[in-house]
Amino acid sequence: MIHRVLLSLCAACLLASSPRASAADSVTSKDILGWIEWVDVGRGPMRLKAKLDTGATTSSLTAEDIEEFKKDGKRYVRFVVRDEDHDVEESFEARLVRHVRIRRHDGSTQRRPVVEMRMCVGHVNRKEEFTLVDRSSFVYPVLVGRNYMEGVILVDPGETFIQRPACDRQGSLGPGRGASVARAAGQA
Repeated sequence: MIHRVLLSLCAACLLASSPRASAADSVTSKDILGWIEWVDVGRGPMRLKAKLDTGATTSSLTAEDIEEFKKDGKRYVRFVVRDEDHDVEESFEARLVRHVRIRRHDGSTQRRPVVEMRMCVGHVNRKEEFTLVDRSSFVYPVLVGRNYMEGVILVDPGETFIQRPACDRQGSLGPGRGASVARAAGQA
């Protein structure tokens, strides 16, 4: 009898501490977004359509007139982001983090600069790495990769445009915290 009670208690403890239970708890702390969403980049901010791609490791941003240069002995990139749908453009300067070689669908490779940029998707405002490439021939000017979404965004592949960008422009916030932090700051 005591053996069965102990066995039942052990089973209950194992179930309570299982990854499934903790995964369910963590789902509530993540933004659920569609596979296509609006994102904000830049000072404007500029609102662009983005594909949330769980198959891509690194995010990618459309960029034209890409020019590498040195400033104070460090490597930088100057580039222009154009929103062709709204006939708007913004110039950027960002520190060059590295270069990557991307294998394209036709098997060829392309060398791309990588910069750190801040972007808002839903309530998530993060600074992450983006490859720069002219995406004007693509449907979506921004590709949001796993590096940006990890730990804070879940993608619903059956939905699009679930949340408009709603971030606190002051800094990096986790999911759903932008409005509450702004309200708390206003009341202080």
